[in-house]
Amino acid sequence: MISIGNFFFRYRNFLFMFLYVALFIPSTPLFSPAVFGENYYILPVLIGLIITVSGQLIRGATIGLAYIIRGGKEGKVYAEDLVTSGIFNHCRNPLYVGNILMLCGVGVLSNSLLYVAVFIPFFLFVYQAIVLAEENFLRSKFSVKYDQYAATVNRWVPSLNGLSATFHSMQFKWKRWVLKEYNTQYIWLSGITLILLFRYPELTHYDAGLRNTLLAIILPLLGFAYLFVRYLKKSGKMKE
Repeated sequence: MISIGNFFFRYRNFLFMFLYVALFIPSTPLFSPAVFGENYYILPVLIGLIITVSGQLIRGATIGLAYIIRGGKEGKVYAEDLVTSGIFNHCRNPLYVGNILMLCGVGVLSNSLLYVAVFIPFFLFVYQAIVLAEENFLRSKFSVKYDQYAATVNRWVPSLNGLSATFHSMQFKWKRWVLKEYNTQYIWLSGITLILLFRYPELTHYDAGLRNTLLAIILPLLGFAYLFVRYLKKSGKMKE
């Protein structure tokens, strides 16, 4: 599993692109009008948004409180420090938990049985392998310190004990959240927009003109926000 994790770690960005495109593959619906009635779409929209927004909130809290640099080095697992504060005091892999919830949520939102039944289990397998590879690296680098950390903090299931104290004892760095997450936010919000407007014509009362108008407004606004934050970051006018 460690060798598999190292392989997927190298190509993890391509994996996300693949999973993003897979959202739009035609599939048998999770929720169909035949079973849930004419208002069936309320279920995938409501459930999907709750799950995916929860994932984004976890990512945001993690990055805003205590960010961990684990982006890899030359395509291999790498970490400068063992970060155990912030949300990392409640879960060893909160960013990955956030990613999983985000993708599961948009999978439900897309009302795709194929995505939820096939792509999500594949994604979970890949993430488990990546985490095992990372843990192997961290254990070899930080030794007893990491073992002690792993013995008290869950790998996947966040602990809510002391969560309020964590938020009260640390300052949320919103600029860091913006600078680290603007790319993810752009892709995520654009995907949600496309799914809602194309998967659920009921939301625009089957009016293609209204749908196209909303697309012409929302997508350029998201694109402008993305470019604006990118400019602030590259120019150095906004720093963490």
